[in-house]
Amino acid sequence: MIGKWLAVFALVLVATVLLVSSGCGDPQELVSISVQPGSETFGSSDIPVSQDAGAQVQLRAIGTYVHPPVTKDITSQVTWSSNSPQMVTVNSTGLITVTGNACGGSIVSATVQTNADTSGVSSSGAIVTGSMTANVVCFTGTGPTITVDFAGTGTGSISSSPIGLGCSATSGSSCSASFPTGSTVTLTALPNGVFGGWAGCTIESGTSCTIENLTNNVTLTATFN
Repeated sequence: MIGKWLAVFALVLVATVLLVSSGCGDPQELVSISVQPGSETFGSSDIPVSQDAGAQVQLRAIGTYVHPPVTKDITSQVTWSSNSPQMVTVNSTGLITVTGNACGGSIVSATVQTNADTSGVSSSGAIVTGSMTANVVCFTGTGPTITVDFAGTGTGSISSSPIGLGCSATSGSSCSASFPTGSTVTLTALPNGVFGGWAGCTIESGTSCTIENLTNNVTLTATFN
């Protein structure tokens, strides 16, 4: 009887050793990625978006693993991307940079393709992604207003630098926007046909019109033929 129980004990012991060995042999599995900080806001409503250009923040990617449970900094092992590169770019090290060309929200993601374990970041063949939100505040401050009246029989559009004034151009219509006092604003016409010129500019050059030291409301005329 004692021999029987010894045999059963031996079988249980062997099974336990095999189970532990099998668990220890599993590759370490990446199950989630968190990006730090989770959100970042650039600029202010009283600052033109173009003045935010060059602002930067360094991101970190933190991976959570099982087999065994552990968290690691995997910033250099992920693939970084921005869904709005005209607003915010991100390089291969996780450094995000504001372009100054657009405002709003951008999703910056960190991704790992986990179908190989040669790099030490491994899983069961899935794609693991984490993300953060980068916000660039749009300029909504008050200040002198530039109004553009459209003349001619043609069509097109205009844009401004710093951004703020942009619209389609059709005869008899107009658009306007406010800019900080003292700003230098350059408007650019994008005609679908022939551009007939500007009226009311401080400096006119081809399709561009510049207003220097904006301190009062200004009305311009853009002619599209």
